[in-house]
Amino acid sequence: MNPVKIILTLIPFIWTIGLLPFANRVKPLVFGLPFLAFWLVAGIIIAFLCIKALYALDSNKKQERDA
Repeated sequence: MNPVKIILTLIPFIWTIGLLPFANRVKPLVFGLPFLAFWLVAGIIIAFLCIKALYALDSNKKQERDA
């Protein structure tokens, strides 16, 4: 398996679960949200970008196989 795909799969998990204890703060407000809420919203965006990159990698591989 491609190591890039493994890393792209692990990033959202590590962001949301692994780093959550370090982001468990309320005081700094970011865009009017408590830091923890901002961290979780940012995690959703990071997960979306990782899944999009995985899809692009898979689509390129399928196109090469079909050609």
